Amino acid sequence: MSDRDLLPLSSDLVMHAARLVRASRRHIHSTPPAGVRVLSLLDEYGPCGVSRLAELDRTRQPTMSGTVATLVTRGWVTKETDPQDARASLVTLTDGGREALGVVRHRNAEAVATVVTDHQNLTTEDLATAVRVLREVLEATKEGPHSPA
Repeated sequence: MSDRDLLPLSSDLVMHAARLVRASRRHIHSTPPAGVRVLSLLDEYGPCGVSRLAELDRTRQPTMSGTVATLVTRGWVTKETDPQDARASLVTLTDGGREALGVVRHRNAEAVATVVTDHQNLTTEDLATAVRVLREVLEATKEGPHSPA
């Protein structure tokens, strides 16, 4: 393949990864997608303020406040005064939230494993390659010169 194939292939990678995530949302779990995204963000970044979560999720602060309120009601996160700034709050993943996120991830894994197992042209090695490539692209994106601030 040539370097001119790089941009279309890169676009396809992002597009298909996003479609896989959307497909898993439709078929895997009853938890609202916004809630799963927030649980995932807290798992990845640790406790965050509502504004920071909104920034990370590319949503508005009032929208994130509503999502966080729903997650607090379910017992999946806590929202407490930030010890660093009494005017702000800190959202933290609870054990129940970790468990709910684990259920979503397990069901996603089962769905993908079934597809790979049932597909005559896919192997476990293909899946391992896909995971490695996505992981390395994500790591490079976090560390690279075009990283978001």
